[in-house]
Amino acid sequence: MLEGSDTFNITTSIPVCESFGFAEEIRKKTSGLALPQLVFSHWEVLEVDPFWIPTTEEEYTHYGDKADAENIARRYMNQVRKRKGLPVEEKVVAHAEKQRTIKKNK
Repeated sequence: MLEGSDTFNITTSIPVCESFGFAEEIRKKTSGLALPQLVFSHWEVLEVDPFWIPTTEEEYTHYGDKADAENIARRYMNQVRKRKGLPVEEKVVAHAEKQRTIKKNK
């Protein structure tokens, strides 16, 4: 908080992919009282392969068959592709079960 005022100055780093729509969202949640200012700071390479899937027995035992842990590199890649209107390989239903219908007995 700055002395003599009700102003807070918060400095943080967020990935560029996370910053799209950030200003509108923060204004909406604060009823327009927050004034975000985004400034580019640095590049950072993600060490995760966005196309990685488990292949060895050790990876299957560690991550499971579905590898449910979210791949951040894939998520960022898909966000950019959606924003640019490119095709994204996404499952509409991740863990579906057969739907049961209840019959009415007449």
